[in-house]
Amino acid sequence: MPHVPPDRWPAARSRRSRGRTSSDRYDDGRPAQDDGPVLSRPVQEPWHDGAHGYGAPPGEQRWNRFRRPGAGRSDRDERRPEADRPSRSRRTLGRRVARVLAVGLVAQALVMVSLRWVDPPTTAFMAANPAGAIQQSVPVEHVSRNFLAAVIAHEDAELPYRAGAVSWEAMWDRAQAHLAGREDPSGSTIPQQVAKNLFLNQEMSAWRKALEAGLAAELALVVDDRRMLELYVNHAQFGPALYGVCAASWYYFDTPPQELPVDQAVQLVGLLPSPGHVQRAPGGGLDFDVADGKGWLSRSHVVNAQNRVPRHIERLGFQPVEDAGITGLASEQPASGDDCSTRPDAVTELIAAEGTA
Repeated sequence: MPHVPPDRWPAARSRRSRGRTSSDRYDDGRPAQDDGPVLSRPVQEPWHDGAHGYGAPPGEQRWNRFRRPGAGRSDRDERRPEADRPSRSRRTLGRRVARVLAVGLVAQALVMVSLRWVDPPTTAFMAANPAGAIQQSVPVEHVSRNFLAAVIAHEDAELPYRAGAVSWEAMWDRAQAHLAGREDPSGSTIPQQVAKNLFLNQEMSAWRKALEAGLAAELALVVDDRRMLELYVNHAQFGPALYGVCAASWYYFDTPPQELPVDQAVQLVGLLPSPGHVQRAPGGGLDFDVADGKGWLSRSHVVNAQNRVPRHIERLGFQPVEDAGITGLASEQPASGDDCSTRPDAVTELIAAEGTA
């Protein structure tokens, strides 16, 4: 390299230091001096590992002009306005509520269908009774036809002949009577009482009545008349802590349910409207002299049943029972392990505790 006089060094430095850093050296060993900033193109990040790959990748360069404005922005740029957030939260909440309702409806349908074969171990009424519950199920074929005929006559004479759980005309009349404060003109049907006993409570509000009607209608879709009657006589209340005809017949009359005569059957169904104000008489029978002083209420219902039900049985016999799907007599059924032919232990203990054996 030819020698450059000192007075020409700045020009040489300008030419030869372009693109160099302060740490570079001339070929002859002299240090390069800082000439100030040098304008150059902005440094771009390479798009691949090669030495000359600067700028956007070729494919991206080709399609960048077709990209939607705003595409590829960060999550921070894509945030919704504050005003849109409540509506999104409501939609999320609505979906969750819909899922919960769907699961509840499916579970309810499964419970209803299972009642065609499964005897529930307890009911809402039994669970809510502070005095406890004594109950044992028995197949309806092993229940006296006198008792079954009395139940149909006293509680729901249209059970074998009505389509569905209720007569909607009668339901409308009951609703109007309730709103007007008048006495119930017809009372609940057996499907309604089964729905109430299994799932609800004793509240007398219009809301509870409407829910009872809906559950009864659903239950009647999957349970036939025979099974409906079986569920009823096994879970209806017959005393302060007695549920079902098996416990009631042994407690009051020392008799298995398949052997109940007409007079005892009528007394038992007379307890159904008001079962909480009665006890076993010494030696057996009904005693209305109870501590709460309301025995007269239960007694009045029993007397009303004694005046009406026997005439109904004399006129129709066991035909309504057969029309409900229960044929033959209880005495004709072969013995089985669940026929309630022996007194339940819980009933024996209750009688001993009361001293009314």
